[in-house]
Amino acid sequence: MTLVHAVNGRPLDGPVQPGLDVAVVGMGCFWGAERLFWRVPGVVVTSVGYAGGHVASPSYREVCGGRTGHAEVVRIVFDPAVLPYERLLAVFWESHDPTQGDRQWNDVGPQYRSIVICVDERQRAIAERSRADYEARLAAAGYPQITTEIVVGGEYHLAEDYHQQYLEKNPDGYCGLRGTGVACAVPGTSLA
Repeated sequence: MTLVHAVNGRPLDGPVQPGLDVAVVGMGCFWGAERLFWRVPGVVVTSVGYAGGHVASPSYREVCGGRTGHAEVVRIVFDPAVLPYERLLAVFWESHDPTQGDRQWNDVGPQYRSIVICVDERQRAIAERSRADYEARLAAAGYPQITTEIVVGGEYHLAEDYHQQYLEKNPDGYCGLRGTGVACAVPGTSLA
């Protein structure tokens, strides 16, 4: 059975169509992060899952127990002609506090860490440049060093169905997502 997105009806785990790209990011609780990204123009479909750890087929309970090394992440299929990867990263940086280590505000544990899981070395280079630029902006605003992990590859594990588009299904559900208020420059776009 193919799971479909509760907002746009697209398959959550189908093949990525030619011309589209994939990003995987973790920025705290994945419920609010997913809702943030499914609303961004250029995003085709989102899903939530687990990545960055060492256990195959982890469950939510295992991930929250801190035994898997996985983070709660959002997988974003996007059209780079509409939403360049740099702009997607700007949304990521501005929408959470990447200096908090293994937490985001009241959510504490390694599953809530800030992480960018790149699909290739090109994305890694862009993500590292973006991190360095944003870290300088945060430092100027008095924030400590960014703790965001940037890695290439690794397996993405789709989370249980009840987590998918959770805040669409439960509009009054918990969302702890909030940023620092520091803007991120996006070279080559109108957001810079």
